[in-house]
Amino acid sequence: MRVVDLSNVTWRKSSYSNQDGGQCLEFAGGLPVVPVRDSKDPRRAPLVFEAGAWGVFVGAVKWGSLRG
Repeated sequence: MRVVDLSNVTWRKSSYSNQDGGQCLEFAGGLPVVPVRDSKDPRRAPLVFEAGAWGVFVGAVKWGSLRG
């Protein structure tokens, strides 16, 4: 299991997040993995995905939104 220090990463809010404070997803890039967290509870441990798995997930979400 790989351990990645996330204490100094820069979190970016998803462009799909609600700007009014709800439904906020943040992620950090530039790492060998993709950590994802809920911006409403940043002290909670993030979910961490292998980059390839994250790419497949994002692709599936995009594909699903295109299909209606």
